[in-house]
Amino acid sequence: MSALTEAVCRGAAPEEIGRLSLPDEYTAAYVRREDEDIFSQVTDKDVRKSLHVGPVPMPDLAPDEVVVAVMASSINYNTVWSAMFEPVSTFRFLRNFARQGNWATRHDLPYQVVGSDASGVVVRVGNGVRHWRVGDHVVVSPAYVDEQEAATHADGMMGEEQRAWGFETNFGGLAEYAVVRSTQLVPKPAHLTWEEAASNPLCAGTAYRMLVGERGARMKQGDVVLVWGAAGGLGGYAVQFVRNGGGIPVGIVGSDRKAEALRALGCEVVINRADFGLGGDATGDPEQSVESGRRLGRLIREQVGRDPDIVFEHTGRATFGISVFVVRRGGTVVTCGSSTGYQHTFDNRYLWMRLKRVIGSHVANLQEQWEAARLVDRGSVVPTLSAVYPLSEVAEAARVVQTNRHIGKIGVLCMARERGLGVTAPETRSRLGEERLNPLRAFHPGTDEE
Repeated sequence: MSALTEAVCRGAAPEEIGRLSLPDEYTAAYVRREDEDIFSQVTDKDVRKSLHVGPVPMPDLAPDEVVVAVMASSINYNTVWSAMFEPVSTFRFLRNFARQGNWATRHDLPYQVVGSDASGVVVRVGNGVRHWRVGDHVVVSPAYVDEQEAATHADGMMGEEQRAWGFETNFGGLAEYAVVRSTQLVPKPAHLTWEEAASNPLCAGTAYRMLVGERGARMKQGDVVLVWGAAGGLGGYAVQFVRNGGGIPVGIVGSDRKAEALRALGCEVVINRADFGLGGDATGDPEQSVESGRRLGRLIREQVGRDPDIVFEHTGRATFGISVFVVRRGGTVVTCGSSTGYQHTFDNRYLWMRLKRVIGSHVANLQEQWEAARLVDRGSVVPTLSAVYPLSEVAEAARVVQTNRHIGKIGVLCMARERGLGVTAPETRSRLGEERLNPLRAFHPGTDEE
């Protein structure tokens, strides 16, 4: 353990942290360029074969960047994509990024440190950083934007050079240290532990932009919102935003245990995929989607009295046609991903003739991240953390997400040596209560793949 790592772990003062040298290398989870083709003839692309944990060199620091000692991180599906080298190898992203020259060339390496969430302590700041100091407790937004692009100043997500940190860049958050731009930083909620805080940024920010932000579906009071994968990372935050905004969440899950977890989050209307005949082998065929949509629509109307105003989409091929069909006339399907496949097919008549809208959404800009974090800080939105793994077992944690056995978010302890550390506002935590802050703690990942 380096002197800096030891100092951070024991909660040393900023002055001491600032005096200590960065280590020459640190432990990180990474994928290797040499493994790009290992799944070319394989059906089960088991990410435990491609995710490695070991020492990597500490990169140089650009003027607009900070080094964060990562206390905790979490698993997102983009780490699964990285480890499967799909839909394209992330090393292609790194090569494209490096073509900018200058500091971007650092990212084009024969390995990529992955991970798009983090909570931790700032231990170094570049000489162009003004608003952050060594010792600050932060969480990291995954939106890696180019502030020299004009479009970025209208919306950080609209710049051509916007990237997902730890997926389309190197030096991500599943590591002891991470290098991030200062425009990715958000203050850590003081009442949360490191692992709780790390579970929020990507999923909470993404769900906020999709449902609440002015560039998303603009949910209003009374709206019925259908949420696919409602007991997962994104879905758990979507349900909370819908409830907070006076809407009615309708959660879709794949098991009775996930239904129980969803009710623990406060979602009263829960529908199992099996209830309307959607199995794990769904192909997204348009005719089948219409039939499944009719059955699902009847179930929703029986329970809430009307068709959904909004559908919260991130599962993709298997469900997208159903979403287009089932949303009400003039309603909105908002999508941020395609975990079951990117090629969507649907019956377009139900889109154009019923005047529906499809909105693409990606992560969240810095303002949206701060607004979502404000709700977390107030206790209006709580972490959806259900399980925590050590960094040494990150491949197993990612496998749980890959095989859809997770509930909520899966946390990863990086520099933090145990759960429960990092709380600096114990009075707020006591007021909110452990049960309120950890509604999914009892729902560890299942043992069977769904």
